[in-house]
Amino acid sequence: MSIISAAGMRMRTSTTRSPRNTLVLGSAALASKFYEEMIQRDGPGNVRLVQGQDLTNVATGVDFSHIVIADSELGGNAELTDTLINYKLRGVKIESAVDSFEKTSRKIWLEGLSPQWLILANGFSPSRTYLQIKRVIDIIFSVVLLVLTAPLMALVAAAITFESQGPAIFRQERVGLNGRRFTLFKFRSMRQDAEKASGPTWAKEQDDRCTRVGRFIRRCRIDELPQLVNVVRGDMSFVGPRPERPYFVDLLKQNIRYYDLRHYAKPGITGWAQVMYRYGASVEDAYQKLQYDLYYAKNVSIALDLLILLKTIKVVFAREGR
Repeated sequence: MSIISAAGMRMRTSTTRSPRNTLVLGSAALASKFYEEMIQRDGPGNVRLVQGQDLTNVATGVDFSHIVIADSELGGNAELTDTLINYKLRGVKIESAVDSFEKTSRKIWLEGLSPQWLILANGFSPSRTYLQIKRVIDIIFSVVLLVLTAPLMALVAAAITFESQGPAIFRQERVGLNGRRFTLFKFRSMRQDAEKASGPTWAKEQDDRCTRVGRFIRRCRIDELPQLVNVVRGDMSFVGPRPERPYFVDLLKQNIRYYDLRHYAKPGITGWAQVMYRYGASVEDAYQKLQYDLYYAKNVSIALDLLILLKTIKVVFAREGR
């Protein structure tokens, strides 16, 4: 019988206490990718890579208490499944690579994602009570903040109009819940003709298209205050995946599998990806952020929303993320 590849490793994490040694099973390519993801975060630890042997031979001489399966196509191997059941009944913890990755990294491992996992996984179904409570909180806080920040927004609008031609409020089409398009409001931070020659372009952290006022309001996140109107209207929430432009949604759907899943959660002014990942301006950045967006969609709760809001305050003061 041939499987697979295996790695006995010692994984260290600050968020979850892992067993002393973990055995990773799966196709050579997939198991290696999972291993690479782990060591990028935790370091190499004690590593053992073995390929082309059955589970019993791989496990010989390895003190392990945790098996991670990095391949969803193991059910057809009767001898292997019997061996895995035997280990499970002897107290060895067995879980999928996607589940293991989620617990230690707090994001969903896209590389190992499968339709079967999505169908059987818990989560991705926020309760009606949660959605109702969240909507009430969104409306109350948005109205209060609009009233409190009205003088500031008037000053910002005047400064933008004084410095450069064009309206102070920038309107742009974005993709929201269930793929519905809506108009997003922001303070204009760039020149009026910023994309006239280039066409749609990702905003960069140090963007030469920004005006002087624009650079300041973007650093302080003041440019996003008009999105409170989007929250009141129901287009957005305070917390959720950042809404993307239709042009980039079409591009990313072609390049990233499961990208459209992020549209099953209402977009937000801030989100898990924004507080956990750096400023994104590429397909690779969008890939990494999607892993965080899917974690949020799977684990939505008031507690997670509050955690994101607290982290957002830290990000704003540190001028990180986006």
